[in-house]
Amino acid sequence: MQQTEIKRRVITTKAVRERESEKKAGAGNILRPETFDAYIGQAKVKEQVSLAVRSAAIRKASAPHMLFYGPPGLGKTTMAHIIASEEDVPIKEISGPSIEKPGDVAAALMGLKPKEIFFIDEIHRIPPACEEVLYSAMEDDYLNITIGTGEQQRTVHVKLPEFTLIGATTRAGMLSAPLRDRFSLKCRMEFYTEEELAEIIKASAVKLELDITDSQALMAAKASRGTPRIANSLLERIRDVAVVKNKGTVTDDTVKEALKIAGTDINGLTVSDMKLLAILKEADKPVGLMTLSDMTGEDPGTIEEMQEPYLLKEGYMEKTGRGRLITNKGKAAVSGKPARK
Repeated sequence: MQQTEIKRRVITTKAVRERESEKKAGAGNILRPETFDAYIGQAKVKEQVSLAVRSAAIRKASAPHMLFYGPPGLGKTTMAHIIASEEDVPIKEISGPSIEKPGDVAAALMGLKPKEIFFIDEIHRIPPACEEVLYSAMEDDYLNITIGTGEQQRTVHVKLPEFTLIGATTRAGMLSAPLRDRFSLKCRMEFYTEEELAEIIKASAVKLELDITDSQALMAAKASRGTPRIANSLLERIRDVAVVKNKGTVTDDTVKEALKIAGTDINGLTVSDMKLLAILKEADKPVGLMTLSDMTGEDPGTIEEMQEPYLLKEGYMEKTGRGRLITNKGKAAVSGKPARK
C-alpha cells in the first residue's frame, strides 16, 4: 500500500508529465531507417549493436545498456529507434535538460514496460543527483527511494522491470565515470564519407518520390559536413526548389540554388564557419573559445559541438593548448583561393 502511494506521487512529476514522449519504434521521421540493413554507414557500431541485440533476442533478455556519443546528427537517435524496432518493444524518450531532480528519473523508470527502451538524449546534461538514481536501476533493476525526514526517514526498495537504457551525448567526457562504466556498450559515432552520404541521399530521395542523379547526390553529399541529418535537410531544400521552380525536376542548378538557400557552400562551410575562420585569419595567433564566442556572437557550446568538429576534421583549423589556430586551408577558404600544397 505504501509503495503504491509513493509510486503515484512520483509519477505525477510535472517535468516528466509535460516533457516526456513515448513512441513506438519507427514512428516519426519518414527518412529515418527502421532496420540495421537499411542503416547506411557506422559499420563498426552497427556490427557491435546488432550482435548484442540479436544475442539478447536468442537469450530472451533485454538488450544491454548502450551509450552512443559523437557530434550531433550522426544517427544516435536513429540507432536507438532501430534497436527498439528489432526487439519489437516500445521506446520511451526523454531529454537530459528536462530532468531536473531524482524524482523525474524515478517517475520515468517506474513507468517502463518489460524490456522497454529508455532513451535519454543529451544524457550529459542530467544533474549528478539524477545520475545516482540510475546506478541501481541499470545494475540490478531496482530503485531505492527515501521518504520522510528526520527520525521518520526510511528507504523503500522498488523493483523495476528489465529494461535497456540508451544514452546519447555529444559530450561523453561530461558524464561521470560511474555512469559511463555502467554502459555495457560505448560506441563512438564517426563522420560519414561522401559516398555514404550520397547513398543516404539517394535512399531518402526515393522516400520523397524525388529523382536525383548520382552526381547530384554526390554534390549535396560534399556539402553535408559528414552528417546525415544535414544531408537529409539539404535534400528537402532541393525538393522545395525543384517543386516550386522546376515542376519537380532536379537539375544541377537546382542543387546549387538549394545549397545557397541553406546558407552553405559546396564544401559545407556555412556563414558562421566563414566568420569564425575570418576572425582566426585576422588574429593570426591562437584565439581562446570564449573570445571566439564573444566575437562571433555564438554560444561556446555551439562552437564546440556544431562547428569545430567539422572544421578540425577537414583541416580548416587546429586546436592548441593556447587556443584555436587557422590553417593554410582555412586561410584559402576565407580568401576564396585554393590552398597551396
